[in-house]
Amino acid sequence: MLKHNILLAFRHLKRFKGTTLINLLGLSTGLACVLLIYLWVNDELSMDKFHKNGPRLYQIMEHHQTSEGIIVGEHTSGLLAEVLAEEMPEVEYATAIRLRNEQKILSVGNVNIRGLVLFASPDFFKVFSYDLIQGNKEQALNDKSGIILSESLASKLFNSTTEVLGKVVEFDHSKQFSVVGMFPELPANSSMKFDFILPFELYKEIDPNVLNWNYNTTKAYVVLKEGSSQDAFNNKLEHFLEDKRQAATSTLTTRLYSDSYLHGNYENGRQTGGRIEYVVLFSLVGAFILLIACINFMNLSTAKASRRLREVGVKKVIGASRNTLIYQYLGESMLMVVVSLMIALLLILVVLPPFNLITGKQLSLHFDFGLISSILVTTLLTGIVAGSYPAFYLSGFKPAKILKGKFRSPLSEAMARQGLVAVQFTLSIILIVSVLVVYNQIEYVQTKNLGYDREQVIQFDIEGEVAGNLETFLQEAVQIPGVVKASGIGQSIVDGQNTFTIDSWQGKPDNITFPAFQMRPVTFDLFETLGIQLKEGRGFSRDYNTEGSKIIFNEAAIKLMGLENPVGQEITIQGTNLEIIGVVGDFHFASLHQQVGPLFFVYQPTWTHKVVMKISPGKEQETLGYLEEFYQTFNPGYSFNYIFLDQEYEALYAAEQRVAVLSKYFTVLAVLISCLGLFGLAAFTAERRQKEIGIRKILGSSVFELVKLLNADFTRVVLVAILIALPLSYLIAHNWLDTFAYRIDLHWWLFGLAGGLALIIAWLTVGLQTIKAALANPVESLRSE
Repeated sequence: MLKHNILLAFRHLKRFKGTTLINLLGLSTGLACVLLIYLWVNDELSMDKFHKNGPRLYQIMEHHQTSEGIIVGEHTSGLLAEVLAEEMPEVEYATAIRLRNEQKILSVGNVNIRGLVLFASPDFFKVFSYDLIQGNKEQALNDKSGIILSESLASKLFNSTTEVLGKVVEFDHSKQFSVVGMFPELPANSSMKFDFILPFELYKEIDPNVLNWNYNTTKAYVVLKEGSSQDAFNNKLEHFLEDKRQAATSTLTTRLYSDSYLHGNYENGRQTGGRIEYVVLFSLVGAFILLIACINFMNLSTAKASRRLREVGVKKVIGASRNTLIYQYLGESMLMVVVSLMIALLLILVVLPPFNLITGKQLSLHFDFGLISSILVTTLLTGIVAGSYPAFYLSGFKPAKILKGKFRSPLSEAMARQGLVAVQFTLSIILIVSVLVVYNQIEYVQTKNLGYDREQVIQFDIEGEVAGNLETFLQEAVQIPGVVKASGIGQSIVDGQNTFTIDSWQGKPDNITFPAFQMRPVTFDLFETLGIQLKEGRGFSRDYNTEGSKIIFNEAAIKLMGLENPVGQEITIQGTNLEIIGVVGDFHFASLHQQVGPLFFVYQPTWTHKVVMKISPGKEQETLGYLEEFYQTFNPGYSFNYIFLDQEYEALYAAEQRVAVLSKYFTVLAVLISCLGLFGLAAFTAERRQKEIGIRKILGSSVFELVKLLNADFTRVVLVAILIALPLSYLIAHNWLDTFAYRIDLHWWLFGLAGGLALIIAWLTVGLQTIKAALANPVESLRSE
């Protein structure tokens, strides 16, 4: 019987070639999209889940209570991890790390290689599950003269990865280290990326401020002992800083480390989402696309049901039960899905490389238990969903009416088909609106006036001879043709993290707590280089000899502190009095997801880590060539590695840009699949109404009137879909935009454009078939009459 049913299924698919082709295209495309999204979602959900201590591994976070709510920061004092291990009995292991997107040079002979440096305290390998191929994890970070290399970095430096322990590597052309360990390539699902590790004790020497409780530039992680309660530990942390800081304006809490990648957003101190929203979004998109493909199958199968009426009648007369017919038609559906799955897997092999390029991942088809089980479940569900309605519909026909020729398709059948088409276009319109909103928000982000000039500005690290002679370097650099201005800054103006608390100022209330202020140490000419506007007072100038005792705030800080006529007033930071000499206009020094916060500048050349340089437009390559030559002469042994500031800014929204690109492609596919089904239904409708069209033409109906008549039903369905989709899409778009502090307005034309596009696409899809039917010779359709 199984062989018989399979043979019938193949004959049926071969008989209706057009319908079969449309179903294959729709289902295979839908399954390919679902499997691609599954690979991406599975990779996202696996991030940082490989650590053995995962259920007990927490990051220490700071809560800054303000009059406007709680602000959460992930940077803490460099002393915190060490003191927690000493004073908190619940802590089994604790580690402090300093990891910036900063590449440092390692040298062996004439070989100079740049890599990302991680400074970590001794318990790092006890907290995190990173292995060493060579070396002792227990001792590797105890020696300040030791360095731990990645396998790929060791291979580049020594042309070998065997017996690297004990070999000497020069760091930053200034200090030599002995290799005490080598680790394999980091797992792809690790959010923490680095190329070599140096002891945290060394970082304390590089930046002594790390020993200050008010200086937040590091991250602290702890592993709690078995049986310890996170809530109880958080309660103890709440008052931990009170005797550590002169003015404790913040409290500590914990975040499960495995949650940090997907649940990184906070609102008033509570986790409110993050990348998990995109995981949910694309899971829904995959389900939408597959549902649209299944609807095509249902619609076309029920539409063609009239051609199988006699088959159903004869089978029922000779004894076939309804269950037997249901199994047969579900089997046909499963066969179609299995064939579609084979095509989908071939499609994935073709599109996976460009998909990886868009997502920035290294996904591949590994047929492990998870993937195989997901494929089987998806195939089974798709087969059942796609074949259920046709199976129950066909098997329910009455054989007597069928064989007497008295069966007529009920009105409910047509309404069901129209309802399914409405669902298809509702989902498609929601996706179209989403794409329009995402693209408009990304364009807004990229074109918004940030309060500083990021065009034609380059940025590079201060290192080597430049670090020791920064002022000389800057003054000589601006003499190069094409260089307009140059200055030094502690952290990137785009997204640096360096927080300080302010002890006191005139009029500071005692009963109100304030968030930590962002601090930027700078040299002269920074405001002129970046075009930051002074609202009051002056900037740092070479005309004065006491700039080290001055400070400049942004408007948000002045407003927060409640200062009037701030220029000339004094504030106190860590017992040092500083005079306010200027106020700059607010500018965006972080992502547009966040409100502009309080910020201050101090003149501290020795604390600066980056050079920002404005170059003239029109001759960028020529100017950069001069700069590279000058840089290598001034700073031998260091390559001139720069980045344009606008590129760094765009990198802040890499996730949103990838979402925009992926949404565009998936939306196009969803619309195309919907159109495939609509095209098939239009062809079927035109075929069924062929005689009616012939009679109307003979009675004088024009081609335009016939096209209008045939399009009317489909137009009504799409209009219903528009009415349903627009309010739903508004809610979805509004919720996504709420993650941005600065966002576009949801104008009516966005929704009108989406609805109009859907209607035009439907007309174009149906139009080809309706025009063909209207132009047909009526003699051909009426000859048998």
